[in-house]
Amino acid sequence: MDSVASTPWWAAGVLYQIYPRSFQDSNCDGVGDLAGIVARLPYLVDLGVDAIWLSPIFPSPMADFGYDVSNYVGVDPIFGTMADFDALVAAAHGRGLKVVLDLVPNHTSDQHPWFLESRSSRDNPKRDWYLWRDPAADGGAPNNWLSEFGGSGWDYDAATRQYYYHAFLSAQPDLNWRNKQVREAIYDAMRFWLRKGVDGFRVDVIWHLIKDDQFRDNPPNADFRVGMPPHAALHPVYSADRPETLEVVAEMRKVVDEFDARLLIGEIYLPIERLVAYYGHDLSGAHLPFNFALLSAPWHARGLAQLIERYEQALPNGAWPNWVLGNHDRQRVASRVGPAQARVAAMLLLTLRGTPTMYYGDEIGMRQVAIAPEQVRDPFEKNVPGIGVGRDGCRTPMQWDGSPHAGFSSAEPWLPLADDFAQDNVANLSADPQSILSLYRALLALRKRLPQLSRGDYQPLAAEGDLLLYRRHCDGGSVLIALNLSAAPAALVSDRFGLDGEILLSTAMDRAGERVGASLALRSHEGVIVGRAPEPVV
Repeated sequence: MDSVASTPWWAAGVLYQIYPRSFQDSNCDGVGDLAGIVARLPYLVDLGVDAIWLSPIFPSPMADFGYDVSNYVGVDPIFGTMADFDALVAAAHGRGLKVVLDLVPNHTSDQHPWFLESRSSRDNPKRDWYLWRDPAADGGAPNNWLSEFGGSGWDYDAATRQYYYHAFLSAQPDLNWRNKQVREAIYDAMRFWLRKGVDGFRVDVIWHLIKDDQFRDNPPNADFRVGMPPHAALHPVYSADRPETLEVVAEMRKVVDEFDARLLIGEIYLPIERLVAYYGHDLSGAHLPFNFALLSAPWHARGLAQLIERYEQALPNGAWPNWVLGNHDRQRVASRVGPAQARVAAMLLLTLRGTPTMYYGDEIGMRQVAIAPEQVRDPFEKNVPGIGVGRDGCRTPMQWDGSPHAGFSSAEPWLPLADDFAQDNVANLSADPQSILSLYRALLALRKRLPQLSRGDYQPLAAEGDLLLYRRHCDGGSVLIALNLSAAPAALVSDRFGLDGEILLSTAMDRAGERVGASLALRSHEGVIVGRAPEPVV
């Protein structure tokens, strides 16, 4: 990836995930929409990201807020119209931003016409488009597969006297991806959006697509403990991550490759050694199988250093890495690691080798919002209450300013705002040159100016305690990244780490241009980038 000309846009770029319901409301109904996103594009350009990824916008009964699709080639009225979508793509492209859509091919809504046909009779031509099975000998579920949202993964249909499988809600029946007609129907939907100018897809739960053709019971998980989600009681070896899934991913990649410069991302919650298989044989699979390791990693330098090295070593030859700090399913990073370390985490995300994905609001330090029981909207939390699986707290409205409803809407938002929105918002933080938002902007700007950060190689450096050190090399130049994950100050000496140059950026935003001599002192919770200042942009 040393040549600028040979670097795909997604390799050098930064993705920014938008949860459309929560970004900007334009029609005063308390729910974000496509026109609202268009209105906020100048902010995203100013921030410095390169592409926006939209969580699902397709027509849906909203049982799982869009992850239950009832039409793969439409726009749900809550988000606007197809004309609004076309306007968003045109406006984004006009400002140099790419647009990536969330594709949900593992399951549909139970209100999708395909499922209504499939459910109508055993003889319907679409019966085999879903996973139907006879009851077990005792009349119960065909096997022990569990729903990730609690309870059995099987739901009984009295009219046709069979069970259908759903990996998530009963309102989200799984498609049968062994059926060629199902595959072609989804591929045709992908082509529909690609012809509209969409720059790629993030494919939801891509590792779930193929199930065991013998429908064998999943084995028990000996490490299951009280407090874990109920589905974790079993190892899903027969209901997910089947070897044939890689064939499907390769087919999806061929569809994407019918169009120029398009991107295929896979959502995959698997150990690194399994995750990297989704790059495919000879890199014919997903361009970026999402690497979620930072979402659950203990926030300690030695463990993170080992994790990064393990991932780098596991990557297939020529594969491009990627990193994620937050998303719509996991606790906000500022709540996971604390506000001081959230700044260090930002520097880590935007200086590691690979494509970073940011989650809306992380750049202003948004925290997990406590949701009162009567305000819970997440079906996962409703089905499995009391163990902290609720996702509403990371999906709250974007905090734009200190006005009522944080500038998100003129109506009561669909989810409550954080208590601190009047202080921690884009307007206030933009005016503070040392805010976390100013830090993100500086990091993104420096990343664009320094090829070492966007395209360079990764070289780990030995360190002790809670110091994380590495270099990025490209085109004969290098920069040093030093991250202090501790509340205690730390120091580096020049003869050991070859310090050279000046501080290009500190997470505290107050040391740029400081010459590095025989040693480098790091304050508590501080990260710095050291190198030669890039040539000024003319």
